[in-house]
Amino acid sequence: MRGITALSAVAALWLASAGTGTTAPSLTVLCGVDETWCAAMKTAYEARSGLEISMTRKSTGEIFNQIRAEKAAPTVDVWWGGTGDTHLQAGSENLLEPYQPAHERDMLPWAQNFFAMSGGRSAGIYAGALGFAYNADLLRELKLPAPTCWKDLADTTYRGRIQSGNPSSSGTAFTTLATLVQLFGEDEAFRYLAALNRNIERYTTSGAAPVKAAARGETLIGISFMHDAVTQKQAGFPLVIVAPCEGTGYEIGAVSIVKGARNLAEAKHFVDFALSPEGQGTGAASGQNQVPSNANSSLPSAAPDISMIKMVDYDFATFGSPDERSRLLHRFNAEIAATN
Repeated sequence: MRGITALSAVAALWLASAGTGTTAPSLTVLCGVDETWCAAMKTAYEARSGLEISMTRKSTGEIFNQIRAEKAAPTVDVWWGGTGDTHLQAGSENLLEPYQPAHERDMLPWAQNFFAMSGGRSAGIYAGALGFAYNADLLRELKLPAPTCWKDLADTTYRGRIQSGNPSSSGTAFTTLATLVQLFGEDEAFRYLAALNRNIERYTTSGAAPVKAAARGETLIGISFMHDAVTQKQAGFPLVIVAPCEGTGYEIGAVSIVKGARNLAEAKHFVDFALSPEGQGTGAASGQNQVPSNANSSLPSAAPDISMIKMVDYDFATFGSPDERSRLLHRFNAEIAATN
């Protein structure tokens, strides 16, 4: 466990200093996955290409906001990782460059559908189901019942003992918001969120932060993607991972080339690598447990079997649209976040 923690700290420090030398990088990438995977991908691509690249880790919402703000003069070439509905919104705002990747025909059906939905502007690189996890040791110490459903989390039993991402910055949290709307209907979902809000100790910028906090015993329950919880459990933390009884949503993590990229040819090479079995294998090699999109990629042994989880028919087209995303975030910020 200490080794994993040390590796994460080193990766975070190394990523923060990446690309600060005097030589201009051949490619600038914003990374929306875990820091350790960002670092592994940078190392693997540099070894394959022989080039130096800049890789910076940010949350999905932060990446989207930066790309939108830099529309007139982009400083980023590639957006790698992060929830697909946000990539779709960026594509609909003409912020992304269409590209036909070399491995597109090797993609699993859900990834091919996502690529078509994006108009060829974003390619799916992994999938993962949403859920939550609780710290079993802390639950036992507090003598509390184990939650099994979304509705359980709104019970006063868990007052001040839950963390969730902020959907304005976290793609994971926006997926949660969109999932609840699709499960319960919008008004009922917001009534539920208002009740849940009373139990939220903290809204985090990063979507993986809540389960990391639960793993360390800093909070009891973290809402996040299940594969992020699996990574913490593999590191030896006492997490119990829950697929909510009512059903849940899922993400398709994506990779996109930024429109106006200064290093367009190299950006295309990076996307090809990201969709190759070698590139996708960097996830499992760095302890990640998403389901890769390339049919020829190896499935991480601990990856949640999403075929066994009750899933909503997630409407990427609707919740990836700028108008719907903005409307839901405005309502959340007005009704929910302002009260916490």
